[in-house]
Amino acid sequence: MKSTQAMRPMPEMIRAFDHIGIRVSDRQQAMAFYARLGFVETAYFAAYEANEMVAGDGIRINLIFNAARQPESRNALLDLPIKYPGVTHPAFVVDDLHRLRDWLLEEGITITEDIHPIGSRRVALFFRDPDGNVLEFNQLT
Repeated sequence: MKSTQAMRPMPEMIRAFDHIGIRVSDRQQAMAFYARLGFVETAYFAAYEANEMVAGDGIRINLIFNAARQPESRNALLDLPIKYPGVTHPAFVVDDLHRLRDWLLEEGITITEDIHPIGSRRVALFFRDPDGNVLEFNQLT
């Protein structure tokens, strides 16, 4: 691979973000959890042990159903002392973060980082799915 100084930009423009894959250990549990967040399954890919789920204005995720169950839903990228490379979390945008916070509390979903500003353009809150995958929700300011 060329050094970063010698690399040329990719010739094709990135036009949009399509989806993020989220590895889970229990298909039914994960689908029920993400359905509560507004995602609906639109396709199932048996050969890949995965599906596609869509919410809102076409926001897509793929659930990948081949994870090993981890004790206490520990996240290998965030909960271990060694910080390995990898995608740590998807971030979604909502109109009213306080309303989402109230719903999470009513539903018994643990908030791992309560509403707080991140820079000057957003406030965020974090929680986890049943496998310990971190989800960030933002309200843009």
